[in-house]
Amino acid sequence: MIVGIGVDVVDIERFGRQLERTPGLRDRLFVPAERELNTRSLAARFAAKEAVAKVLGAPAGMNWQDCWIGLDQNGPTIKVKGTVLAVADSIGVKRWHVSMSHDGGIATAMVIAEA
Repeated sequence: MIVGIGVDVVDIERFGRQLERTPGLRDRLFVPAERELNTRSLAARFAAKEAVAKVLGAPAGMNWQDCWIGLDQNGPTIKVKGTVLAVADSIGVKRWHVSMSHDGGIATAMVIAEA
């Protein structure tokens, strides 16, 4: 059963400017394994994290580092812990699905949470 669906888009150039203007932003939003990726990939991952937040109802106190995008043999995967895991557990999320893309200056992500 689907618990929630979240979608987000990010303007890659604008996101890159935000990362340059606010050096600590990269560390606040991304786990170490994500931080060295190019701006397009970071924008897509940020869109995925925003989509996760939408699925969860944008909980107050969400720690961005408690959600990250990993990769396995099937593609991108959502990993959660701490604040994000607690809210996901409370609404019955057992499994995450994510699709990310970037083209034409836009990064997009769609997330489905399944019970």
